[in-house]
Amino acid sequence: MSTIKGAERLSMADLAPHIVQAWETQRTHVAAHSPFYQTLWDGREPPRDLRDLPELPLSDKTQLRLSQAAHPPFGDYLAAPRSLANRLHRTSGTTGQAMNLALSARDAQVTQAVGGRCHASAGLGPDHTVVHCLNYQMWMGGLTDHMTLEATGALVVPFGVGATDLLIRTIREVGITAISCTPSYPAVLERVLAERFPGLKPRDLGLKLGLFGGEPGLDDPAFRARLRETWGMEPRNANYGVSDVFSNFAAECAQDTRLHFMAADVLHPELIEPESGTPLPLEPGARGELVLTHLARDCQPLVRFRTGDIIEIGATEPCACGGTGFRFSVVGRSDDMVVVRGLNMFPSMVAAVLNEIAELSGDYRITLDAPPPHDTLPVQAELAEGVPVSEALRYKVEQAIKTRLGASATVTLCPAHGFPRTEGKTKRVIRSYR
Repeated sequence: MSTIKGAERLSMADLAPHIVQAWETQRTHVAAHSPFYQTLWDGREPPRDLRDLPELPLSDKTQLRLSQAAHPPFGDYLAAPRSLANRLHRTSGTTGQAMNLALSARDAQVTQAVGGRCHASAGLGPDHTVVHCLNYQMWMGGLTDHMTLEATGALVVPFGVGATDLLIRTIREVGITAISCTPSYPAVLERVLAERFPGLKPRDLGLKLGLFGGEPGLDDPAFRARLRETWGMEPRNANYGVSDVFSNFAAECAQDTRLHFMAADVLHPELIEPESGTPLPLEPGARGELVLTHLARDCQPLVRFRTGDIIEIGATEPCACGGTGFRFSVVGRSDDMVVVRGLNMFPSMVAAVLNEIAELSGDYRITLDAPPPHDTLPVQAELAEGVPVSEALRYKVEQAIKTRLGASATVTLCPAHGFPRTEGKTKRVIRSYR
């Protein structure tokens, strides 16, 4: 193992000697065994001091895809013998071609340890029975997140996706107290309960803790309040990760809903201005794209990898929970950003407005049928149960978006249950012109 027990509660000063040694080992490993980075760096040696890391070029998902296409199945950024890899995962392919992920036994152990810190921070422990409802079919969120849940000492039920009727019966019969899923999945359960379990309300299932990840939504206070009111459980943002890096390396705690970075002993974070790539300070109020470098990775080590996630730093001092990692919120993905007359719009911003309008269900889509520039934001908003379509409501929604976000919107109201409820990630921005 290359992790330090309790690293999420140690100061950077305490972690510094370990980080220096870890990077020295890792940079030597990458420089010697990764043809991908040898080519990208054009013969340059990676710096000994992590503060000098911005001297190296950034790497990104497009480059990794090209690498895997040219050198299947793992790409020429595989920096270990094929025999050392003992697990294969695939990314979900939400933003493009699915990627093959190789993990050594050590890679898997480090991933489990870091993810365990996150789920424990979100409140999961040995007293819980948690049902895991993410796809186990090759996706990192299935088996890997199952292992991180187990790392907390909780009793884990490996359910996966599908068979929602059976899931509801299992929750009741086994006495399950926590659920691990995407933020949009409770809506699927609500529909099945209403249609097939008359008289049974979500609160009747007895869930006390919701561990969410895989898609945005939980940063919105109105959405959280809906989950608490409907389910009687405490919703926690428990699972933030990037599949190519670690499946889970940040989560909230009971004292602060912002994500806590929990992998400082094995992962080096940077912040950059997304357009220029200019480094930004990791300080409160800073907003930029998160860039990550492995400090402990055998099979597919990444250096200065652009995540595509735009984050905002909230705090850098220790949290009341004892966590020492910086705290942040995810604003949105750079590839989901829609520019409307010079204003940068992210789906999470639209969701925050829609969730405050009682006549709406909170579900929505942004469908773009032409490439930018965009003069208005085309929003399809789903009505709440029993609410009729009306011109007055449509105008109300458009005005709310204009007032809150500053952008003009063209709103289409859709009937309740008009959007498909997915058990995996829900795609909110649809570019039909591609």
